[in-house]
Amino acid sequence: MPRAIWSGTISFGLLNVPVKLYSAVARRGISLREIRESDGARIRHRRVAEGTDEEVPYGEIVKAFEVTPDRYVPLSKDEMSALAPEKTRAIEVQDFVDLDQIDPIYFDSPYYLGPADGAEKAYSLLAKALQESGKVAIARFVFRNKEHLAALRANDGVLTLTTMRFADEVVPPSDLEDVLPSGKPKVAKQEVEMAEQLIDSLTTEFDPGAYRDEYREELLSLIERKAEGKDVLTAPTTEEAKPTAAPDLMSALEESIAAVKGRGKGKPKAKEKAAAKNGAKKKGKASPKKRAPSRGKSKASK
Repeated sequence: MPRAIWSGTISFGLLNVPVKLYSAVARRGISLREIRESDGARIRHRRVAEGTDEEVPYGEIVKAFEVTPDRYVPLSKDEMSALAPEKTRAIEVQDFVDLDQIDPIYFDSPYYLGPADGAEKAYSLLAKALQESGKVAIARFVFRNKEHLAALRANDGVLTLTTMRFADEVVPPSDLEDVLPSGKPKVAKQEVEMAEQLIDSLTTEFDPGAYRDEYREELLSLIERKAEGKDVLTAPTTEEAKPTAAPDLMSALEESIAAVKGRGKGKPKAKEKAAAKNGAKKKGKASPKKRAPSRGKSKASK
């Protein structure tokens, strides 16, 4: 049974809903230790005063802000505590917005919210109201000694809370003006249409289970083989992909579309299914195969 990592109350208007917070993510990283290669001795990191070999006890360490090189403004633990956000147990809803108004760049860590004992009805009411309205609640709450902005959503009767980044934590594109093109290169209409056709041919329904952490799987396999004393071959070096030159864009797009059509006949079917579901088929883009009354026969004849 999952363990609650925080408990509090969702508060908006005069409605208060006691809830418990649960992690919605199971980290699958592989923990690696540092050892000395020659004898396998474990490496330990110590806190030492710079310029000496003297280890400093944790109780004697305070935070400091470096104003200039080697000049610090120390902040005592009492001063830091005085500035800490008030430890309330409230998730204070401030606004309701449409989900598509929030750029995903603002989302951080996801959590589940479950009802506290006796709050099942109020919890279900809030979840149903959020889901049927299609709105997202923007709220503030204190978690692990830090104030967070958060988005509350509902899906299948379950409330989720996703912590968010504040606006000044997101780097604006204007800060990248030195690395982004100074002017927009001219792109031919035919090139845009071909790129859209390639995107369209690769479009399917999102299936989270179709994507795996292949690096983690290969690393686990490597560790298992080495633990069993098996020889491990060094992976061959791979060449970096060369950027497509501007004059070759059209030919590269045409070859990509041809390759997609040749490798998988199931993609268009999934694409059509998603388009029909969303009612988003574009005029003039449907092929004769899409308009045929029996797509199965059309595919079989190919």
